[in-house]
Amino acid sequence: MSTKYYGGQAVIEGVMMRGQKSMAVAVRNPQGEIVVHEEPLTAKIYTSSWGKWPFIRGLTLLWDALGLGMRALMWSADVAMQEEESQEVEFSGPVAWTTVAVSLIFAVGLFFLLPTFVSKWLATFFDDNPAVDALLEGGIRLVLFVAYLWAIGLMPDIRRVFGYHGAEHKTINAYEAGEELTVANVQRYSVQHTRCGTSFLLYVLVISILLFAPLTFAWVESTWLALLLRFASRLLLIPVVAGIAYEIIRLSASHEDNPAMRLLIAPGLLLQKLTTREPDDGMVACAIAALEPVLAADGVAVKVSAPSQAPAPASEETPVSAPATS
Repeated sequence: MSTKYYGGQAVIEGVMMRGQKSMAVAVRNPQGEIVVHEEPLTAKIYTSSWGKWPFIRGLTLLWDALGLGMRALMWSADVAMQEEESQEVEFSGPVAWTTVAVSLIFAVGLFFLLPTFVSKWLATFFDDNPAVDALLEGGIRLVLFVAYLWAIGLMPDIRRVFGYHGAEHKTINAYEAGEELTVANVQRYSVQHTRCGTSFLLYVLVISILLFAPLTFAWVESTWLALLLRFASRLLLIPVVAGIAYEIIRLSASHEDNPAMRLLIAPGLLLQKLTTREPDDGMVACAIAALEPVLAADGVAVKVSAPSQAPAPASEETPVSAPATS
């Protein structure tokens, strides 16, 4: 079993993996090649000692999702849509960052503003009871989250992303079990993983219900001011909630054989059924191609599969495999 934690996320037609020192994105382009981009992790949250402190290190997951993950997602979209092999691929652009901004605004509106307003309205039918208000807000947020995952899972393109998510989990599971990283070996493992971001988000939602419950600001006479204070308090406490959720994830991952821990992680594993699909061999090959350079950068000796054809000369963005499946 590995003593280092590796992970990543699915992107468009590929997988991003992150290690201790670097990240790598492997995406299959329209020509059927796996294109790999690798870069060092230089942000303070990765390189500083404080970034590894308990309850602070949980912020890394938020940074991965909002910073590193967004850039990897945009790059994967560029690669997946490029029509010519020689076409230059960029990480950013006005249209891309505008899309990210609109997506974040939509997420804040759906998962923060809407539950706050609806719960405040429903609480009026219960004499504005603060406890009822807080529980309704958390419950609505949780239901919206699960419904959102189910709804987007009906889209064919998202189902492919969820397939790559399954490939990422299978590859990490195989690596942590000490397996040689071949497609056949990796395919034998589960699409579920204890440290999945889906489980992390579920913990965030549940913990937020408990942490936000006292902060209804029912004593404020102005309804709009109370709603504004509630909204601001939720945003400000996100790092605190993330820190607690991450420590639970780490603890459960280290004690998976404990019966109490198995009960704790069961809801997260169940929710992953909405965000993962069984991948095909080509998806698994992408996940392996993303993990290999990350392990090499950390100096980890691991048995890996031989490429199906001789790799192209090394570069920052290199096609490494032509077939769609291995």
